[in-house]
Amino acid sequence: MEEALASIATADMDILKNIFGEKTTSDICNLYAKSIARPERKTRDHGSLQSEVIGDKQMRTDAHINVRRIFSGRVDTMTNDDNTIAIKIAAAANNHPNARALPGSKGKNNRPKGKVGWDELGGEHLHFTLYKENKDTMEVLYWIASQLKLHVKNFQFAGTKDRRGVTVQRVSAYRIAADRLQGVNPTLRQARLGGFKYMPQGLDLGDLYGNEFTITLRECTFPGQQGDAAAQFELAKKIVGDAVSQFQERGFINYYGLQRFGTFAISTDTIGRKMLRGDLESAVEDILSFSPEALAAADNPDQASTKISHDDIARAEALHIWKTTKKSGAALDKLPRRFQAENALIRHLGWVDRKSGDLLRAKDWQGALQNIPRNLRLMYVHAYQSLVWNTVAGRRYELYGNKVVAGDLVLVHEHKDKEAYKQEDEETIDDAGEIIVRPAAHDTATSLEDKFERARALTPEEAASGKYTIFDLVLPLPGFDVMYPSNELGAFYTEYMGSEVGGKLNPRDMRRKWKDVSLSGSYRKLMAKPQGLDWEVKPYFQDDEQLIQTDLDKLIAKAKEEGNADALGGAEALLGSDKSLEKSLDDKTQEDTKMADGTEEQQKLAVVIKMQLGSSQYATMALRELTKGGVTAFRPDFQGGRLS
Repeated sequence: MEEALASIATADMDILKNIFGEKTTSDICNLYAKSIARPERKTRDHGSLQSEVIGDKQMRTDAHINVRRIFSGRVDTMTNDDNTIAIKIAAAANNHPNARALPGSKGKNNRPKGKVGWDELGGEHLHFTLYKENKDTMEVLYWIASQLKLHVKNFQFAGTKDRRGVTVQRVSAYRIAADRLQGVNPTLRQARLGGFKYMPQGLDLGDLYGNEFTITLRECTFPGQQGDAAAQFELAKKIVGDAVSQFQERGFINYYGLQRFGTFAISTDTIGRKMLRGDLESAVEDILSFSPEALAAADNPDQASTKISHDDIARAEALHIWKTTKKSGAALDKLPRRFQAENALIRHLGWVDRKSGDLLRAKDWQGALQNIPRNLRLMYVHAYQSLVWNTVAGRRYELYGNKVVAGDLVLVHEHKDKEAYKQEDEETIDDAGEIIVRPAAHDTATSLEDKFERARALTPEEAASGKYTIFDLVLPLPGFDVMYPSNELGAFYTEYMGSEVGGKLNPRDMRRKWKDVSLSGSYRKLMAKPQGLDWEVKPYFQDDEQLIQTDLDKLIAKAKEEGNADALGGAEALLGSDKSLEKSLDDKTQEDTKMADGTEEQQKLAVVIKMQLGSSQYATMALRELTKGGVTAFRPDFQGGRLS
């Protein structure tokens, strides 16, 4: 091993350290040395490595080229979806087949080959249902991809689902056989796959009408609550029933949820506002800010006034190293991988000239921000748009309430039947007397970008006609390609955005030289109304009592009822032997309602709400309206990464 390491030139070691950092470089060299010492071992027996995020494309290219050159092709590298680099020992040449295998197939079996073969099954995209508990969508998909030796880009979905909850969603996989995905089920924890069906098209972000929520509100109290348990139960049912009826009729203001604005003291909209103003240095500083308390907890964790997570402490240490020493390698070695924005900024700003040792990009603020993954980068300016929209929506309701007034905006394509003029019906016969054949909707070349929504202002006559309701109205998110209301609300956009808190911006001047912060704008419905609304008041005694069945619970119950041992064993193995089905109040024994000292536990009341909301509508905002702000969210006993 020592001979193998000695064969690597000092200059080459410096190149690797500049790209990967000292620790990862050491790991790569050790991996290479072990492969030289044990050439008979297979690639998988040597293990693999993964670098930190490398946001700069040229740096990733340099990484691939230099690793191949320095290690004479014995080490393979591949860029992952999150801009990290996977590193492993290259397989022997005779292990590579001459013909490239079809993605998702094993090559030496009866799996379909080519588009025609997949079409015979129903299509090239396998749609399936993903059930998960307390996991992110991407976390599960990354695991599945790793088990199948595929890139995660083979999987598509209409939207991510929250980690904190039990969620079910459809996912599509490109040219992957159903039995391969079925085989992954035993390796999954707190997740399961099923409902396989081959389809011609895959799923894309936004390909959903909305989401269905089942939400349990525990420890509910009600005005005038007194008397015995039965009286409290009846009072609760009456109050909840009245509230739900009003909620279903009136709907709620379609505010963006608080999660849109981040969980740190310096919110994402603040950073977005600075990016739009061109104050990029300050935006970078805000992203790289940290809590002094988190830094202090690194040396004296017992002295912290609140519990601080290990990742937040490590983040504070890493950013402190960067700010005080400007040594990107040391900072990145300490920074947890999940902080992608901070990682990307430090990598760019900390780029060192190999000859002079100077920081060549120390003041390149725009380049640093561009190094952040695009979806994450756009989140900042979109958060600012959302803040403006929320503020204007509240102002609109203060001014006019549920009344439709002149100057309010509606979407053009939704109300053509209500306009005074109508377009002539499309002709079906051409000048030569031939029937005009038009393509089916799915066979057109119209892209999503071509379907940009347009709005128009209502005239006084239209506003007074009664043809339009509050649920027809839209408000624009600020941009250069939207119309603003032609009433007092339009002036409020200018007033608010031009204020100090609004960033001193002009809503009619949103073009920027930097494309990512040049906002075209869009429209969002002012009001939302839940569909499929249902509710139930449930009494319970124990805080950890399960009050509703998940889809998996229902499958387990069905398997028990049908005596299907195989299905039951597979389902119960997913969650472990301690997973139990819901106990109803009638099933409780006397011991269930007694505390350790033998006294009776006090009955508590829970409200279970079931509703369907449209795409990009927030259940937290719906609950806020339903409960009149009376919901208290669960908060983990840990602070965020940045505090003021």
